Amino acid sequence: MTLQLYNTLARAKQEFEPLIPGHVRMYVCGPTVYDFAHIGNARPVVVFDVLFRLLRHLYGAEAVTYARNITDVDDKIIARAAENAESIDHLTARTTEAFHQDMGALGALPPSLEPRATDHIYRMIDMIERLVDEDYAYEAEGHVLFHVPAMHDYGELSRRSRDDQVAGARVEVAPYKKDPADFVLWKPSSDDDPGWQSPWGRGRPGWHIECSAMASQHLGETFDIHGGGLDLVFPHHENEIAQSRCAQNTPFMARFWMHNGYVVVNGEKMSKSLGNFFTVRQLLEEGFPGEAIRLALLSGHYRQPLDITREKITEAKAQLDRLYGALRRAKGLQRAEDTISHGVAAALSDDLNTPEALARLHALAHELNTQGDPEQAALTKAALLDSGYLLGLLQQDPEAWFRGNADGEGPPPEEIEMLIAARKAARQAKDFAEADRIRDTLAEQGVLLEDGPQGTTWRRK
Repeated sequence: MTLQLYNTLARAKQEFEPLIPGHVRMYVCGPTVYDFAHIGNARPVVVFDVLFRLLRHLYGAEAVTYARNITDVDDKIIARAAENAESIDHLTARTTEAFHQDMGALGALPPSLEPRATDHIYRMIDMIERLVDEDYAYEAEGHVLFHVPAMHDYGELSRRSRDDQVAGARVEVAPYKKDPADFVLWKPSSDDDPGWQSPWGRGRPGWHIECSAMASQHLGETFDIHGGGLDLVFPHHENEIAQSRCAQNTPFMARFWMHNGYVVVNGEKMSKSLGNFFTVRQLLEEGFPGEAIRLALLSGHYRQPLDITREKITEAKAQLDRLYGALRRAKGLQRAEDTISHGVAAALSDDLNTPEALARLHALAHELNTQGDPEQAALTKAALLDSGYLLGLLQQDPEAWFRGNADGEGPPPEEIEMLIAARKAARQAKDFAEADRIRDTLAEQGVLLEDGPQGTTWRRK
């Protein structure tokens, strides 16, 4: 099956082939760990988790190396630690653990590697030294800066004009810069800030050099795929390319550059700076299942903006109820040999077309609900489960899905089962008023009863 991926560098979909046959290497920019991840931060985690799953399916689990970094030295971290009167080590450890918990709740597989910036400082220093030696960078007032005009094809990824490069650089136009677009590779640290000894004095790295160093150390000077959010195209990814190519004298850094679209609220990008965000932790604490949040994040094509609301997540939960309902009704069928639906795999192989893949998943559920031949139904069930795995969905036991979403609210399962038994006895005694009262009482507590040929099952709303 041919894998087609949209390459931001080429502005086109291209056929993917790994640089090293039989070995795929992918790097995705991870979190800066100073706060809980908001839903916009979660989108690239879920998007590239699907790509990770697909690559493992196509090439084999052992053939894919997926690195996603942890940025644990940054001015935002320093500021938040001071604001909290908390040590930087404690803050970064606490928020890294929260990130792992929240992304785990969304069904994201752990990456193959999770390098931390602070473990790669001396590789960063080595890269900066090479850039200085080759006249791509210079020292000024304790800073080391990359000199943008020294790279003749700087800007190929973002394709910004010279004026836009300067305006969008997100860096102060300091008097010691040779050019307004020059960006920081190394900066001095005060006695109170984290710092490391370097040829330019005690200091710490700029943001962009961190990913260049971690990617090259773990994936090589050139590799297959680099991913992240659309907001990282400029300046972060543009500057990664500049540093990496010039320090290592390579024609490219990554062959494919992939970027997911923004999560928006009423058409406006969700961000912490705008204050129009909600965190994954908030949604989980409100009782939304992580799998429903994941489905909502996959409901639109990854390159398009996605408006996420609580109503959208509620609708995703209802969709999962239907999908798990089909599996629940097929629970007596013996598990058939593993088989991925060709339609689901084909949709994902067309630049991660998750809306089409989800439509194929629902078609499989409909087929399972209406299939009369037990042997064919067992095959359909296997296809639904295995195709769901590619999307990170439907991996729970159906009973656990329907019964385990109360987060401590509502009656416990054993009490529900007792009431169902009492209702059954009332119906056998033809006391239908009592049977209806029990049903209504459970409904008021968020528990819905469903009568079928095999008896009564229940689920939480």
